[in-house]
Amino acid sequence: MSAETVLEIRGLHKYFGPTHANKNINFTLKKGEIKGLIGENGSGKSTLLSQIAGIYKYDEGEMLLNGKPYAPANPLDANRAKIAMVTQELGVVDKLPVGINVFLGRLDQFAKNGVVNLKKLNQAAAQVFEKWNLPPVPLGALMTGMMIEQRKIVELARALSVEPDILLLDEITQSLSLNNRNNLYALIKRLKEMGKSVIVITHDIDEMLAISDSITVLRDGEVVGDVKTSETTAEQIRYMMVGRNISGDYYRADNKVDYQDEVVLKAENVTIPGEIEDVSFELHKGEILGFCGLSDSGIHSVGKAVFGLSKITSGSIRLVATGEEIKSAPDAVRRQMAYVPKDRDNEALMIHASIHHNCTLPSLDELKGSVGYLSPSKLKKLSDDVVANMSVKCTGIGQTMDALSGGNKQKVNLGRWLAKDLKVLVLDCPTRGVDVGVKSYIYGLMKKAKADGIATILISDELTEVLGMADRLVVMKDGRIIKTIRRDEEFTEHSVIEVMI
Repeated sequence: MSAETVLEIRGLHKYFGPTHANKNINFTLKKGEIKGLIGENGSGKSTLLSQIAGIYKYDEGEMLLNGKPYAPANPLDANRAKIAMVTQELGVVDKLPVGINVFLGRLDQFAKNGVVNLKKLNQAAAQVFEKWNLPPVPLGALMTGMMIEQRKIVELARALSVEPDILLLDEITQSLSLNNRNNLYALIKRLKEMGKSVIVITHDIDEMLAISDSITVLRDGEVVGDVKTSETTAEQIRYMMVGRNISGDYYRADNKVDYQDEVVLKAENVTIPGEIEDVSFELHKGEILGFCGLSDSGIHSVGKAVFGLSKITSGSIRLVATGEEIKSAPDAVRRQMAYVPKDRDNEALMIHASIHHNCTLPSLDELKGSVGYLSPSKLKKLSDDVVANMSVKCTGIGQTMDALSGGNKQKVNLGRWLAKDLKVLVLDCPTRGVDVGVKSYIYGLMKKAKADGIATILISDELTEVLGMADRLVVMKDGRIIKTIRRDEEFTEHSVIEVMI
């Protein structure tokens, strides 16, 4: 172990019952190194980081931290060793305020005679946000109801409050808007300059090539490549990930606007105080209408409003053919609309329930018989069809959602809606936390939905995604629509960013 090496992993194995999640992992991390960790969903990346962070214990092998044996019993043990992690799935406690979440598990430092001094705690939390130039979050506010981006920033603050020598980031960037993503890149660079080390998991290969010094590739739980970033290409990384050459052309091949004249849905002067103001647009049959913007632009609030999940104080959202107004989610479902939110684990899926129950939930009304009877055979067929049609990797429809990888969760999330006869599909960051193969698959589903005449709203923090898929792109800022750009006009990343900022 060289003097520069801060973490070394030798022959590590991890099992979950019959599943061999990590196989004979050998891995090194140097002082001041930004290490990318990449692989398909289910390749063992999060499992590996979770063992470094003390969330799981490894079954075989050893870890050395600064040359000494390292086997953290829990995350607090890892924190004491100056290792902290931001997990892929959300790791905040909803019913507690932001400040307490920042120091969760380490509240003793602010307590006297068993009573926590909240003023002292919030001052310390504010110093963490200020020191690391994190966007402000109200420290006394409960986490309940906060957007996923704010939640991730709170998790990042908690990790940084440990003053870590090693920071582990599992799929954080895809939860952030463009400006906060750039802030994170600056933070990673600053940590490197301080001699700290970072391990980053991201499915965005171009992003990984831009920010890392070296990249370790996992496939089926094993290390299949460890390369210097300066000596590799995106194509080589993709090949190592999947074991074959795959095309990087995931998006639409055409450069023209292509949808029908029929307007399916119309939003007129929609306002939600503090979120969006005077938002108006039309959505056509067979159109993919993109929405993008910086943090607090309001794009995610638009998706909730369209599906009737937010109370609008003025304006309306109507289906043009019938004139019916969408005022609630049940209204939307009854009128052949579907919504896939950004935060799938908390806002979409019953994460501890089975694949079967998650698949059938949106279709219960359609599957009821004349006397309200639900046929078990029909329910099972629907679930089996979703799993088969979406190529979900699972042990069966009885498996619980929390046992699936991020990509397979999203396949279930999308597939259960696409099993219905839809007119409007609202997708909010549909490829967050999924690998290149699943991304390509989802884009293929969007193209098919478009060809079938489904009107789609695509909300995304990924500019390349909305530019690659949308017919028209609505750019928002501070809750208002700034400009709508057509696919056959100024459809470039540069022109959109100019409008956004």
